Amino acid sequence: MSKVDARELNIRDLLSTKFLLDYYQREYSWEKKHITDLLDDLSGKFLKDHKEGNERDAVEHYDYYFLGSIIISNKEGKNYIIDGQQRLTSLTLLLICIFHKLNEQGQVPSYLSSLIYSEDYGKYSYNLDVPERKRCMESLRSGEPFNEEGESASIKNIIARYNDIKELFPGALAGEVLPYFTDWLAKKVYLVQIKTSSDSDSDADAYTIFETMNDRGLSLTPTEMLKGYLLSRITDSETRKETDKDWKEQIASLQNNIGKGEDANAIKAWLRSQYAQTIREHDKGASPRDFDLIGTEFHRWVSNNEQNIKLLKSCDFARFIQDDLTFYGKWYKLISDAAWAKLPPEGMEAIRYNADNNFTLQRTVLLAPLKKTDSPDNIRRKLRIVSSYLDILIAWRIWNNKTYRYSDMQHTMFLLIIAIRAKDMDGDEGLKKILYDRLMKIKETFDSSETTKLVVHNNKSKIRYLLARMTDYIETSSEPNRPSHYHEYITYEVEHIWADQFEKHGHEEDFGEGREQDFFAYRDRIGGLLLLPGPKNRRYGKLPYTEKREHYIKENLLAQSLHEGAYQRAPFKDFNDEFKKNSGREFRAHPEFKKEDLDERQELYRELCKQIWNPEKLRDM
Repeated sequence: MSKVDARELNIRDLLSTKFLLDYYQREYSWEKKHITDLLDDLSGKFLKDHKEGNERDAVEHYDYYFLGSIIISNKEGKNYIIDGQQRLTSLTLLLICIFHKLNEQGQVPSYLSSLIYSEDYGKYSYNLDVPERKRCMESLRSGEPFNEEGESASIKNIIARYNDIKELFPGALAGEVLPYFTDWLAKKVYLVQIKTSSDSDSDADAYTIFETMNDRGLSLTPTEMLKGYLLSRITDSETRKETDKDWKEQIASLQNNIGKGEDANAIKAWLRSQYAQTIREHDKGASPRDFDLIGTEFHRWVSNNEQNIKLLKSCDFARFIQDDLTFYGKWYKLISDAAWAKLPPEGMEAIRYNADNNFTLQRTVLLAPLKKTDSPDNIRRKLRIVSSYLDILIAWRIWNNKTYRYSDMQHTMFLLIIAIRAKDMDGDEGLKKILYDRLMKIKETFDSSETTKLVVHNNKSKIRYLLARMTDYIETSSEPNRPSHYHEYITYEVEHIWADQFEKHGHEEDFGEGREQDFFAYRDRIGGLLLLPGPKNRRYGKLPYTEKREHYIKENLLAQSLHEGAYQRAPFKDFNDEFKKNSGREFRAHPEFKKEDLDERQELYRELCKQIWNPEKLRDM
């Protein structure tokens, strides 16, 4: 049964004992702004009461300053910090900085060092007793340089915040004032220590306190809460220590290599891909289910679903981190790398395409068929075919003017996840057949009649994407050894082949005099569009088509194809012959570009898209 004791302690009394960090504690994560606020608050309060010339004991008459609360769990006679290590670490760094300043003045009070460390036969033991921080703290205490290479996020942050304290330390507290401030800090700054102790010394009890306090508003993330929950269920201390190390390495890899917050995104994607069995119904007022709960509070969802995800024994919790998190975290990182790569690894190109279309559900779907027993080559095949399936699906939706926002696609993607989860690549019930068959049931393809609705207005990024893929396809197909330049084309501007001056460029015969509105609506259709670098797009904008053509011949092949000069070059001529053989259509030069030319070009684009996003390609993967 847990007991709780709360008492007010000043910093001198509070730091007269040693504290340890429990395994579910977060990394030290204060930022410069937090140090700034701490120094401003402390100096502001002290200087308000301080008068120069006071005796040092005069601080006894200054007002108290309350710095918040900390929560301590007493286990096996040792004090473990449940909440408050950010504040205590920062206070310790401030005390070290003050110690060095007072040492230079020859005025170090006898008690000050005891608030930071104790010394026994020349060996130092720090009051925040964290083994991985020992070398770092020793460096700060001694003033010796510290090599941060290969150190954890906590260690790097401790060094950075200590340097911030030195930089930001208020000048008004220096010199003769500093001893008074030091006494005030030690004696008049108070925290409330909430100490819990349990008759059973149970880790589970400690975690329950930790979780309860966080439910009441303490700022721990779901990732940190999940870590605490999983580690608290591991009974062997050595296994727990090794598992904690594995957790920190994996989370650091995700955060450092992808970005802040990606640890939570990776965990959501992993849990949804492998374990979600239900999703909120469409009905108004329907309750959130697995898929939804994992997205908002995955730490609690895991603790409520131990049986379903086979967390039954201590070793299962260790395996969940050491094997599962490590495996899916690794491939989540590879997917993320491909999503933002200038030139993704071979076979991973569709991952970049889907990321450019901001398809946020992609990573969850891609993890679904992966199994820990899969070889790396087989995993890459799975990633390739699933990302290619999504690429085709998104292109079809763009062509048919359909959205693919998260809210529109989450139910469809959830059903896909269930269908492909842990599937092998080949066979009658394999991944390839499942994905191909699902595409064959979709009616809205490039053969749909929605082309007239595909206009650049309100769809510029989507139109740019289709044109970039078409441009790159023609270029790389005409010259097979040419590397992809998609990453360049996706940054180009959409070029209207028709200039934006109806009466100046002679389109009356197509639309009739005074029919500017119809002209501008038709001008926005994809068949009348190209991609050009931004400056050239702006330079050519108002030129008549006959002048534009002479510039287009110097640009990419999609633009060149409007000019007869492109057909004198063997690579493009050979590509066009093969394109005609496969589609029944062919590129041709357009000396003029009237309404019928735009219509013809639009049908050409349709056939080009059908070749790029051909579902039959899935069968060869």
